[in-house]
Amino acid sequence: MLGIILIVILVLALLGALPRWPHSRNWGYYPTGGLGLILVIVLVLLLIGRI
Repeated sequence: MLGIILIVILVLALLGALPRWPHSRNWGYYPTGGLGLILVIVLVLLLIGRI
């Protein structure tokens, strides 16, 4: 159950970090890439049963 909640929070953070809004256009894709990496790591840990 904790893993599903963590994935939902990470996906929402990933969508929130997309540079679509005027205040975040100069950030580039750096925040999205970092959150995407964390999401991939959590998914792999879920698949191998560590979480």
